[in-house]
Amino acid sequence: MGKRKAKAKPVAPRKKPKLDTAFDCPFCNHRGSVECSIDLKHRIARASCGECKEEYSTVANALTEPVDIYSDWIDACELANEGVDVRRHRGRDDDF
Repeated sequence: MGKRKAKAKPVAPRKKPKLDTAFDCPFCNHRGSVECSIDLKHRIARASCGECKEEYSTVANALTEPVDIYSDWIDACELANEGVDVRRHRGRDDDF
């Protein structure tokens, strides 16, 4: 005689982790001041800071999320700053 098979317990579906919708501004560094909006009708995605009024817009599709817009903005900022030589102006006391 063999053992009876145990019934499998039903598996609950996993919930998707919630992604951020408010982000820190790369220009003025205010926390949570960047809001993202997606207009699928016109295929435009915008990220704008409520404090310093900086804006970024890109093309949107059905899979676009606010975090995608923000990361595209950060990537565009890094590309713009790639060739910039950042040198701080020294005061007269530091000329040694």
